[in-house]
Amino acid sequence: MGAVVPYRDINVHSSPSHYAFSSPSSPSAPTLVVERPSGDLRLHEGKLLGSKRVSSVAGILGMIKLRLDKYIIVITKAQPVGRIKGHMIYRIVTTEFLPLREQPLHDADEDNYVSLLKTLLKTSPLFFSYAFDITNSFQRQAHLDPSIPLWKRADDRFFWNRFVQSDLIDFRGGQGKGYGRHAGGQQPEVDPYILPVMYGMMEIKNTSIKGTPLTFILITRRSRLRAGTRYFSRGIDENGNVSNFNETEQTIILNDSASGGPGGFGSNQSGVGGNTGKETQVLAYVQTRGSVPVYWSEINTLKYTPKLQVRGIENALPAAKKHFAEQIRLYGDNWMVNLVNQKGREQQVKEAYEQMVEHLLNSPMENVQGDSITPEKFRIIEPHNAQTVYDRLHYVYFDFHNETKGLRWDRAKLLMDQLDPHVVKHGYFRGIDMPGDAGRVEVRRHQTAVVRTNCMDCLDRTNVVQSMIGRFILSRMLIDLGLLRDGESAEEDQAFEFLFRNVWADNADVVSKSYSGTGALKTDFTRLGIRTKAGALQDLSNSITRYCLNNFKDGPRQDAFDLFLGTYLPADSSIGAQLLFADRRPIFIQAVPYILAASVFFILVGALTRRAPEAAVWPLRLVMLLCLGGAAACLQFVWGNGALYVNWPKLNRLQAQVETYQDTLSKVSRSPVVGALVGTRHERGKSDARLLGLEEGKKRVE
Repeated sequence: MGAVVPYRDINVHSSPSHYAFSSPSSPSAPTLVVERPSGDLRLHEGKLLGSKRVSSVAGILGMIKLRLDKYIIVITKAQPVGRIKGHMIYRIVTTEFLPLREQPLHDADEDNYVSLLKTLLKTSPLFFSYAFDITNSFQRQAHLDPSIPLWKRADDRFFWNRFVQSDLIDFRGGQGKGYGRHAGGQQPEVDPYILPVMYGMMEIKNTSIKGTPLTFILITRRSRLRAGTRYFSRGIDENGNVSNFNETEQTIILNDSASGGPGGFGSNQSGVGGNTGKETQVLAYVQTRGSVPVYWSEINTLKYTPKLQVRGIENALPAAKKHFAEQIRLYGDNWMVNLVNQKGREQQVKEAYEQMVEHLLNSPMENVQGDSITPEKFRIIEPHNAQTVYDRLHYVYFDFHNETKGLRWDRAKLLMDQLDPHVVKHGYFRGIDMPGDAGRVEVRRHQTAVVRTNCMDCLDRTNVVQSMIGRFILSRMLIDLGLLRDGESAEEDQAFEFLFRNVWADNADVVSKSYSGTGALKTDFTRLGIRTKAGALQDLSNSITRYCLNNFKDGPRQDAFDLFLGTYLPADSSIGAQLLFADRRPIFIQAVPYILAASVFFILVGALTRRAPEAAVWPLRLVMLLCLGGAAACLQFVWGNGALYVNWPKLNRLQAQVETYQDTLSKVSRSPVVGALVGTRHERGKSDARLLGLEEGKKRVE
């Protein structure tokens, strides 16, 4: 029995009473019908009358219920990015929202919800395949049954549209407890309508090394658990999920001639390597990155360096145990490389991480630690006797900034010298496609450990180190294959080295943009192998842009993640309540930026316009002085009370964010100068302090 794969072509029919989805390439398959406006699902055998075809789509991304209406999100355009073992991979280009109400109801909150989701989907790197499981590493795929439907094989962490597929999955009678409740038994005919989508980075390059043709693939999968933006998602949650967790898999495939040029939705994707007599070999290596697994946060106050808070290590210990127990189950031994600075503001995050590791290695039985400490460079924490599962954790500290200062980026290889024997020992995945048995792989070698790298953001320093490890393991693969002699390196092939550097730099930019809003820093080193003045200027530009985005744009981005991933559910019972996205700050606080802008405008007008010869000078100078004074006072007020002007998330409020906002508002209200303007007479300001901690919707428990 062949694998159940999603439909490549779906026609959408619409009528006032329903939407109908059917595949013209599978005319005998039942039609999926979504009733309007209830959203109830049913399967219809045979031709469905009374509706007209409105479009043809590449797939159904999912269904989502907002405040007033439910929407079906369909993929209207997808772009081919390349083939993996004959199967085409696509990137989502455009989507469309189909409202279930024929005459949609509108209010400000509903429109804001839809706008947030559309912006998120438009700017997100989303990938899918109709026949290849891109959510799982090659090693995990080798141990899965290829006859199981694609969505059931998908790794739950990287099944990015898992929440919006809840209605279809519930109707299927499969896993999950989404908000859609459907009676009935198993409905396997629904499987081809469920299309898993991955958020991340995907590059597939047909190239050669030393004259040997191969396919070079780099995939980064972003976890949907605790996903968010840079300053609004830090550390770990109580379920053991860390912020900005990404799995990066570097792969080479030999003798895979079917990985060639692009094809359309209807193309034949079931082919395998066409080099008869030669084995199709897959060699893959997985690395991970993720936020430091303790309770910590950084609170924006418009200062360039936000206020850092680290909570007690003991409180986070149960969450860290969950996190690392899962990491060990999934990947084996964990080599935890920490690149956080050992001095300055980052020091307490480094120390918190090390205390957490020591707690884990001492739990549940006390044992003696063998610590070897080299000042400045390394700190290694290893247990003497294997007594618990957490003894498979190995902590390595590398003071990245201190070791590479003065543009000595080559000194990052000191870390590789430390990791070299362990990376070689634990190996990489190697599999051979079994001829005549589609989807089956003979595993020749397993990867038995993972390097988990982090800096503060798990972005810039992290990517430099991950690309360095990727280059090292690639050379090992090629030596083991006999394509390179012992002691040779893949970087000796200049054409491939150029490709390798740029693919890893592209990876850095995608991961960074997803989290911080801009491309990565230090990518000139990744692309060129050296630091350049142009790269330093680009880093300066990215840093300034990050500052602006993190303070004024990331609140809505965080809200969009929370909406799409189901960590916030719009309250459908709050119709007529106060608008959620309305600005409820006191009028005076809202007015200060406008007064500042008006003052600067009058100063510019006064300075740049010509004065009539007979006009008096002193009135203009007086106005200019007043405007200068007003602008300075406004600027000082905004800078001194920055928490009142950060664009915070409005859906899932952070406790530290609520406390910072309330403390700042309380301080302003006690001011002898402006306190009366934000005091008891301004109930709007007080209401904000009360409402900040309220949940307008329910949090979904995974």
